[in-house]
Amino acid sequence: MTGKFEVYEDKAGEYRFRLKAGNGEIILASEGYVQKASAENGIASVQKNAPNDDRYERKETKSGGHMFNLKASNGQVIGTSESYTSSSGRDNGIESVKRNAPDARVEDLAIEDSKEDELRELGIDRRRVAWALNEAAEDSYAFLASAQNCLKYIL
Repeated sequence: MTGKFEVYEDKAGEYRFRLKAGNGEIILASEGYVQKASAENGIASVQKNAPNDDRYERKETKSGGHMFNLKASNGQVIGTSESYTSSSGRDNGIESVKRNAPDARVEDLAIEDSKEDELRELGIDRRRVAWALNEAAEDSYAFLASAQNCLKYIL
């Protein structure tokens, strides 16, 4: 399985993205953005910069763990890893980002706020819809049927 980016809205109403490896593990996470387009631009920057080893800042945490930041060419942090117990674990995380990010698909889990209330009124849980669409993506026919079903309630 290949990796994927997920764009989502956090509890504070900011847009974020995370990169998941093929096994579903989160290997990179972004900061919060006010606009979804900014998060999407962050994904494009990760895809562009991920293959370049010089863009990774390897760090040790205050508690003795190991982590990394992926930086753009201007030095701005565009993604942060989890904390690893060893430097080799961190280095494996970097290699996973290098492998997964450039060709990772983007899954948009964020739904416009104006549609959120409509979905709630219909008794539709947006997370369950996003999950169902993701599961159905494996089978294109099932995906189209699910998408049509969801759209008739949303639009």
